Amino acid sequence: MSDLNVIIATDCGSTTTKAILIERKGDEYRQTYRGEAPTTVEAPHNDVTRGVLNAIAEVEDLSGRQILDGERIITPAEGNRGVDIYISTSSAGGGLQMLVAGAVKTMTAESAQRAALGAGAIVMDVLASNDGRLPHEKISLIRGLRPDMILLSGGTDGGTVSHVVELAEFIAAADPKPRLGHTFRLPVIFAGNKNARPEIENTLGEKTDLAITDNIRPTLEQENLFPARMKIQDLFMEHVMAQAPGYGRLKSWTAVPIMPTPAAVGNIIRTVSEQEGINVLGVDIGGATTDVFSVFDEVFNRTVSANLGMSYSVSNVLAEAGLANVLRWVPFEMDEEDLRNRIKNKMIRPTTIPQTLQELIIEQALCREALRLAFIQHKLLAVGLKGVQQERTISDLLQQSEAGATLVNMMSLNLIVGSGGVLSHAPRRRQSMMMMIDAFQPEGVTRLAVDSIFMMPHLGVLAEVDKRAATEVFEKDCLISLGTSVAPVGKPKNEKGCLSYRLLVGSEERASGSLDFGNVQLIPLALGEMGQLELSLGRGLDLGEGSGKHAQVQVTGGVVGLVLDARGRPMIQAKSADQQRELVQRWAEAFGAYSK
Repeated sequence: MSDLNVIIATDCGSTTTKAILIERKGDEYRQTYRGEAPTTVEAPHNDVTRGVLNAIAEVEDLSGRQILDGERIITPAEGNRGVDIYISTSSAGGGLQMLVAGAVKTMTAESAQRAALGAGAIVMDVLASNDGRLPHEKISLIRGLRPDMILLSGGTDGGTVSHVVELAEFIAAADPKPRLGHTFRLPVIFAGNKNARPEIENTLGEKTDLAITDNIRPTLEQENLFPARMKIQDLFMEHVMAQAPGYGRLKSWTAVPIMPTPAAVGNIIRTVSEQEGINVLGVDIGGATTDVFSVFDEVFNRTVSANLGMSYSVSNVLAEAGLANVLRWVPFEMDEEDLRNRIKNKMIRPTTIPQTLQELIIEQALCREALRLAFIQHKLLAVGLKGVQQERTISDLLQQSEAGATLVNMMSLNLIVGSGGVLSHAPRRRQSMMMMIDAFQPEGVTRLAVDSIFMMPHLGVLAEVDKRAATEVFEKDCLISLGTSVAPVGKPKNEKGCLSYRLLVGSEERASGSLDFGNVQLIPLALGEMGQLELSLGRGLDLGEGSGKHAQVQVTGGVVGLVLDARGRPMIQAKSADQQRELVQRWAEAFGAYSK
C-alpha cells in the first residue's frame, strides 16, 4: 500500500490554475477540496507560481489544513499540517506546439504524428518527402510556423537515408526559431533510421538543439512511440516550460516531472483502461480545440482538432459541418442569418453562456457537430500500421481486414468519458448524455460518464506516482456516471416493434415493452443499480450477436439511467427539414432534455 495520505495537485492552464486536495479516508482515496485562481504566467505578475500559491491558499481556507509556510509547500504531512507530495501539470503559455516530419506521409510521418499527439502536443503541420510541396514551400513553412520543437523521423533501421537527410537539410536551410525564448536554439528530436544519425548530426547539430532517440518505425511491422514521447515531454519541460516565468521555481517544488495537460489526461484514460481491462473513449471539448483519446485493445491514440471548439473556433464548426448538419439537431425553424450572427457573437464574447432555452439548444447542436467531426478525424489517425505486408486468408479478405483500417470498434467500446464546459456543466446531465450518444453513436452496450470538475489532468500525473489512488479518485469523485446506452446496429425488416425489452433489477421486473424503429427511450436506473436487460431484436438489427438474435446484457445505472436507442447505426435522418425537426423534438422529449 502507498505511504501517501495527503496529496496536493495543480493544473496550470492558460487562464486558470486549479488545485485539488486528495486524502486517504480509511482504506480509500478521495478528492476532498478544490481551489482555483487566475494563472499568473503573464504581466503584471510574470511568475506562474503566484497563481499556484493562490489556488493552494484557497484549498487551505476551505479545508482548514495548513499547506503553505509562507511561499513554501510543507512536506511531508504531520497531522493536520502539510502534504506528502505536490504534483502538477501545465498548459500555460499555450501548451506544446510541434511540427512533425517523416519520409513517407502515410507511414513514418503518421507514426511521428501519433507520437507527438500522445505526448500532449498540438501538431501544427506534417511534412513528408512525398507531400507534394516544393522544397522552397517546405522551407518557408518551417521558417514561418515557429513551433516549440520539431520531431523528425524517417526510414526503417538499416534502410535508405536520403529522404530523411533531405528533410533535415530543409530544416537547416529554414534555420527556424522557437516560439518562446528567441535566444535559444530550436529543439529537434531525431527518431528515425539509426544509420542516418551521423548525417543528421552533421546537418542539424550546429543549428539546432538536436536530441536523438530510438527509431519510431524500426521495421515496417513495428511502431515504437514510447521513447520519442518521453523525449518530447523531457524537452517540453527543459525548453518550452523553462521559458514560462517562475517555472524553474515551480519545477523545484514538484516530486515528479511536470506533465503537459493533454498528456496527463491521456495518461489517466490509459490507466483506467489498463486497470479495468476495458476499451475507453475520452473527449475534452474546449473553446478552441477538441481532444479525443481512445484505448482499443491496449492501443492508445490521441488526436487534437485544433480548429473545433465552442467559442474561439465555433465558426469553424459551422464551416466544416455545414448549416444543414447543425440545424438537424434544432427542433424549431431558424433563419440562416440569425444562426450565423449568434455564432459570431459567441466568437466575439467567448466567455458568455446561453441565456435562453433556444440559445442552449443551438449551442448543444454545435457541440454535437464539433464532437462528430473531431471523432471522424480521430478514427482516421487511430489506425493500424500502413506499409505492412500481410499474409491474409480468405476469411481476412471477407472481413476487409487490412493494415491502415481504423482501430476504433464501437461495438467493443465499454466506456465514453466526456469533459469540457459544454458537457460537464450542461444544465441537465441527460443533455450531456444525449449529446454524446448523438455525436459518437455508440453501438451495443456502452457506459457513459462526464468529468465532474475537470480533474483528469491532476489524476493523470498522480497515476505516475500511485495508480491505485488515481483510479479510485477517478471513479469515485471525478466521474459522474450517466448510465448505459444500448444501441443495436442496422435497419430492421419490420420497423414496428423492432426492439422488445424486459429489465430485471434483482428479481423485480423494472420495465418492459417494445420500441418502433427510429425511437429512443429513457428508463430510470439509479446510480449504483445493476440490471439484466433481456432483448428481442427484429431481423436486420444486431447487438453484436448476429442479426435478429436475442440478447441478455448487464446494464449499469447512473444519474440519467438506461437509454434504449432504436434509431439504427448509422442513425436515421428524416427526408425533409420539417420531419427532421419533429424527429429531434420527439427524441428530446424522450430524454426529458428540455421539458419543465
